[in-house]
Amino acid sequence: MCTLSLSASIPALKPAECVGSVCPSATPAQYAVFFFGLYLIALGTGGIKPCVSSFGADQFDDTDPSERIRKGSFFNWFYFSINIGALVSSSLIVWVQDNAGWGLGFGIPALFMGIAIASFFSGTPLYRFQKPGGSPLTRMCQVLVASFRKRNLSVPEDSTLLYEIQDKNSAIEGSRKLDHSNELKCLDKASVLSVADTESGVVINPWKLCTVTQVEELKILIRMFPIWATGIVFSAVYAQMSTMFVEQGMMMDTTIGSFTIPPASLSTFDVISVIFWVPIYDRVIVPIARTFTGKERGFSELQRMGIGLFISVLCMSAAAVVEIKRLQLARELGLTDQDVAVPLSIFWQIPQYFLLGAAEIFTFIGQLEFFYDQSPDAMRSLCSALSLLTTSLGNYLSSFILTIVTYLTTKGGKAGWIPDNLNEGHLDYFFWLLAGLSFLNMVVYVVCAKKYKQKKAS
Repeated sequence: MCTLSLSASIPALKPAECVGSVCPSATPAQYAVFFFGLYLIALGTGGIKPCVSSFGADQFDDTDPSERIRKGSFFNWFYFSINIGALVSSSLIVWVQDNAGWGLGFGIPALFMGIAIASFFSGTPLYRFQKPGGSPLTRMCQVLVASFRKRNLSVPEDSTLLYEIQDKNSAIEGSRKLDHSNELKCLDKASVLSVADTESGVVINPWKLCTVTQVEELKILIRMFPIWATGIVFSAVYAQMSTMFVEQGMMMDTTIGSFTIPPASLSTFDVISVIFWVPIYDRVIVPIARTFTGKERGFSELQRMGIGLFISVLCMSAAAVVEIKRLQLARELGLTDQDVAVPLSIFWQIPQYFLLGAAEIFTFIGQLEFFYDQSPDAMRSLCSALSLLTTSLGNYLSSFILTIVTYLTTKGGKAGWIPDNLNEGHLDYFFWLLAGLSFLNMVVYVVCAKKYKQKKAS
C-alpha cells in the first residue's frame, strides 16, 4: 500500500498531468513501480487470507464444549468484519480517491494496515500457538512415493499391524493422531511394515515408510475434494455480482430524482446483506436450529453449505425474472433495437443481491468452518487456501461459460444471448442456465455430502 501511495503521489513515479483531452502514457519505470505494489498486495494477501481465519480459530479449545460453540460464532463475526471493511473501502475510500486524489486514497489503507500490524503483534502474549508440523506437501509426496514403492505388498486385514508410533502424540509436530479408515487402501501400503523396515537399527525413512496418521492426512484431502469442487460452481454464480448484474443494471433506470446511481455500486447491497444476515444467523437462526437438530452450531458445516447452494439457485432465478420483466418492457416500448436503458428501476435488482448475500453467509462461512474442522491439524492453513482457491476457479469458470454461450448463440449471424445491446438479447436465458447449473451442482453436492465420512482424531 505504501508503494501504491508513492506511485500516486511522487511526480517522478506517476504520469504527467493531462493537457486537455491528451493524457501522456506512463513510462516503463512508472508501470514497474505500480505493478510491483499490486503484486506485493497479492503476495501479502496470499499470506494473510488462508492463515488469519485458521489462526483465529486456533484460539478456541476443541475439547471445551463452550469454546467449540464460540468458535462457530468466530467464523461468522470474522466474515462480518471483512464485510465491514469492504463497505468502508467501497464507499468512504472511493469517495476520498475521487475527491482528494489517489495518493491519499492509497495512503489511508496503508496507515490502517500499519495499525493492524501493531495491533496483531501487541496480542502476541495472549495467543495460543499451534506447533508447525512442517510442509504438508512434502508429507503427501512421501505417502505417494512410499505406497508406489510398496505396490507389490499386501495390506494386512488388521489395521493395527500398520505402522504408527506408540507415543500418545503423532509423529507430526502439533497434530493429533488420526484413526485408520478403510477407503483408498492402496495408500495404506505406505504404512505396511516390510522386512527391511523391521530390521533392527534401521532409521525410519518417511519416503519408504509412513505413519497411519500421515496416510490419513492425504485420504482426508481426497475425501474433501468433491465437496471442494462444488464450491467452484457457487463461486461462478457469485462472480455475476461484478459482471452480469452490473451489465443488467446499466440497462435499467439508475436515477432517483436528480441523483444517478452507478450500477457497479449496487454490489454494496450484497455487503449490506451480509452485514444484516450474520447477526440474524448467529443470534436467531442458530439458537432456533439448535433446538431442532441438537447440534452445537445449529447446522453441521455440510448442511450449512447445502442451504447456501439452494439459495444461490433462488438468486439466479430472481435475476432471470427481473431480466424477463425488463425485456418485456423494452418490447412494449419499442426499445428492442435501441441500446438505451429501460424505465425499470435498478432497485428491482436488490432481491438478487440480498439472496446472494444470504447464500454467501451460508456457503462461504460454511466452507471456512468445514475446511478448518475437517482438515488434519497440521494442514489447516493449506485447506483454508484450497477453499479460497474456489473463488479464483469460479471466476475462470464464469468466463469459460460466457465464452461458450457467446460462441454457440452467435452462430449464423445471430445477436446471441448477450449482445452489446442487451435489449435485443436474452440475458435471462444466461441466468436460467446458471440457475440450472447451480441446481445440478446442488444435487451433486447432496450426493457427495451424504457419502462424506467425518475425520476421526484421537
